[in-house]
Amino acid sequence: MALMHEPTAPDHSTQDALRVLETVARHTTGVTDSRLARLTGIDPERLTTLLRMLRREGYVEQVTDGAYVTGAALTRLGSAQDRDQALREKIQGALDRLRDCVGAAVYISRYVDGEIDVTQYAAGPTTPAVNEWVDFRYSAHATAIGKSLLGQLDHNSRREHLSRHKMARLTSRTITSDKLLLSRLESQPPTVPHLDLQEYAVGTVCAAVPITAGSSVGCLALSLPVEHAHRLRQAADRLNRGAAPVLLSLAI
Repeated sequence: MALMHEPTAPDHSTQDALRVLETVARHTTGVTDSRLARLTGIDPERLTTLLRMLRREGYVEQVTDGAYVTGAALTRLGSAQDRDQALREKIQGALDRLRDCVGAAVYISRYVDGEIDVTQYAAGPTTPAVNEWVDFRYSAHATAIGKSLLGQLDHNSRREHLSRHKMARLTSRTITSDKLLLSRLESQPPTVPHLDLQEYAVGTVCAAVPITAGSSVGCLALSLPVEHAHRLRQAADRLNRGAAPVLLSLAI
């Protein structure tokens, strides 16, 4: 298995997209792309890419004179009445597109009240979800999701989590030494995906990248059959590059 190289973090794209949205929202009668470039300081070529993504997600719309205005999806997310349902639908749509882009089942997970919670996922006939034969809450040491989430905690919080969940051997590749796992988590660069190379389930490989929205700890992950392990690096890079719409939905 080739070593994973560091992909570009999606946070910068999210921050830039938020700047564009805030600027569009301030101009209720519309604002052109050239003026957006001047007001935000974002390079025109990069701005074009961001606007394409924002239009696809329904956050901005282009009116007849070419100016940009706030889109219906942004309006709905801004409504307290059905925000939770709108957010779930937006995230599910983004996960479905990520699944098709990376060619793998994809998952979004959060660390809530000391436990792992896989909140949504997208799978399909050709991109099957991993068989959760051991509850993900109790197998953080063996999964890419778990390692990504634990990696975002401080040292004491990691130790506290492992003290509550025994590190059972799930396959011959599972790490069962808390000292070894903690050492690997400490040395892992934050922008390098965490991997599960048949540590949770024989026949499945996974990768996970962190996503941060405010103070919450979360990650995006993917799973592939082991016969597709040669695609893991490329798929993880695509997952990371495609994370911006999910982050944006969480940040709005």
